[in-house]
Amino acid sequence: MPLARQTWLCRKENKFRGKYVAARPTWSQREKRVRYSIVQAASEQSLNFNPTEGSRGGCTKCPGCHATIDDDYVKAEACSGRFGHQLVAIVCEAPRGKGKLYLDPKVDWEEKVFSDKLLQRTEALAAKLGISVPDEPLEANPRSFDIQHFGFRYWRDVFTPRQLIAMVAFAGTIKTAHAEMISKGYNADRAKAISSCLSMVLGRLANQCSSLCRWQPEFVAAMLGNAGLPMVMDFAEINPLIDSSGGWPSGLKYVCNALNSFTQVPMAATVYRGSALAAPWEDETFDAIVTDPPYYDSRSYSNLSDHFYVWHKRAIGHLHPEHFALRLTPKKTEAIAAAYRHHGDREKANIAYEKMMQKAFEEARRLLKPGAPMVCVYAHKTTAGWATIINAIRYAGFSVIEAWPIEMERKVRQNARETAALASSIFLVARRREETQTGSYETEIRPELEQIVHERVSTLWEMGISGADLVIACVGAGLRAFTRFARVEYANGELVPAERFLSEVEIAVLDEILGRLSKEVSGIGGRYSLVGLDPSTRFYVLWRYTYRTAELDAGEAIVFANGTHVELDGQGSLAYGVRALVEKKKSKYRLRDFRERGEEEKLGLPADNGSPAPLIDALHRTLWLLRNRSLDLPDFLRKSGVNREQMRLVAQALAGPALKGGELGEISPTSELSALSELTANWRSVIEDVTLMPLEREARRTGQKTLDFEKEKKK
Repeated sequence: MPLARQTWLCRKENKFRGKYVAARPTWSQREKRVRYSIVQAASEQSLNFNPTEGSRGGCTKCPGCHATIDDDYVKAEACSGRFGHQLVAIVCEAPRGKGKLYLDPKVDWEEKVFSDKLLQRTEALAAKLGISVPDEPLEANPRSFDIQHFGFRYWRDVFTPRQLIAMVAFAGTIKTAHAEMISKGYNADRAKAISSCLSMVLGRLANQCSSLCRWQPEFVAAMLGNAGLPMVMDFAEINPLIDSSGGWPSGLKYVCNALNSFTQVPMAATVYRGSALAAPWEDETFDAIVTDPPYYDSRSYSNLSDHFYVWHKRAIGHLHPEHFALRLTPKKTEAIAAAYRHHGDREKANIAYEKMMQKAFEEARRLLKPGAPMVCVYAHKTTAGWATIINAIRYAGFSVIEAWPIEMERKVRQNARETAALASSIFLVARRREETQTGSYETEIRPELEQIVHERVSTLWEMGISGADLVIACVGAGLRAFTRFARVEYANGELVPAERFLSEVEIAVLDEILGRLSKEVSGIGGRYSLVGLDPSTRFYVLWRYTYRTAELDAGEAIVFANGTHVELDGQGSLAYGVRALVEKKKSKYRLRDFRERGEEEKLGLPADNGSPAPLIDALHRTLWLLRNRSLDLPDFLRKSGVNREQMRLVAQALAGPALKGGELGEISPTSELSALSELTANWRSVIEDVTLMPLEREARRTGQKTLDFEKEKKK
């Protein structure tokens, strides 16, 4: 039973002639297995089969008897050793010109790729080169690993036999190359440095040469493109010897380019490995500290680094025995909230993480000279993740003095394409706070906060910063008002916790953004404003601005909802009923657009008690009717009683450049953005003219200013 998710090899759109290539599965009754053949066409429809009709989450169906099996059965089979490989296609560089060739798999090639004889050759080669084949166990963090459920017990298991022999060859040759350099009289330090740099290339190869690398038409995506190690049913195996994506020559260029950039730095650097919880230096040693701290368990750093550790240890472990003395990387004092290290108790894991974070910042404060900055790099996309970091910084005796977004994230990374990840990282700058004063929220904090938010939104807006990057950067700047005091209280003496302050900062930022959007679409002197929108519409506009079409985890979505004064769960909430504005699926929330909501007949009409419907409901119903039943639109507009100018303002904001811009905001032209653009471009004929009575139309046509509308109504 094949478990491939999909068999796309190439998808290139072209105005005149596209290039669509996929592997077609064909069931062989005689062999009781699937065979694959390459199909190429000028359009997706011309393929005459659907390349995406594969397994889903490990569940699949036998193409011979049509029996369905679930993921538990697949995992059990895999753990029992009945999991195999099958060659689907071969991708080659074209011998002349640019482009790629796609070849049918051959049976004899498949034998060469997956033969057990390769494993025997690997053991023999490792012994000849003076190293061992990796036998270290794969310690998995259940929070982000899935491969352990499919029988992956050792780090060697993530490689096919051919990949494994290649990795052993490279690692062992690096080790023997060092010995040869020494025998030929190389300076010992120089030989050590060259070998270490070659091992960096080996690390890049390990990230591209495994059975957990996906084929992303038309390149091989790295194994660690995401936060963890999910199971990959259909993987791509690179040729490590050629100068192509992921190969050794390509990795060598990356490392050499990095080394060349280091030579431009006029000062030498000394690198130490140690713990941020107990640094070996005296008080007030450093002029600055820059750190990029972990966020709870969003990354299983040590678990993932074992994949590289086992290869570096074989290539250069004898040159750096102080760093490769252990079988695997140390994990007990790692500052992440790994519940599996606390017997599955997430609360204990979180407490341990928060204590370590504060201890690390306290140690940083001890090491800094008076007035010296600590720069904290942060790229989490919601304010929910800020509370722990801010509390740790504040309680350690720091005051945040500045926050700026700096574009440094790669735009091609998988995380950026699939989520609402920030395009920029936020650099928080803090200094030691020498005073222990208590601040008043109403008289000292709030006025300063409003001033900071207004100035920062205006500045970043003019610089072209938008979306989540703008929101988070402005929230970070607002921390200046909060963290300059050791304690902040309300007028009644109640402590202001960081979580509540961050929520109020976000509200202030979002209100300021709505004001800017209003000016952008209606002008400074406009009669209507987005600031006074009903809560549901306000929530929708701000979600679209901040996160575009991305879905959010439950915690992040709820915090955002609190900042916009709406409820996401329960009866009467935005996720309740057939007219729900938000869809909740497991622990994820996403906005529903007009295509999913507009068919509901009562959407956008006043409630039974006469209260008006949310403006976004009327807009969604309008868009749906415009696309599906345009003749019913005039009647709906009359019955809804919607404020058309206010609705026009919302439509312009949602279709405007502030919500279009940026790689994260790209919305398919066939979806809501297209409908909004069509509506706003034809507003007069679609909305205004269709609701006019005959005499009103005549007045508009002839330019008359007065008409007897009462007589017209009687007619």
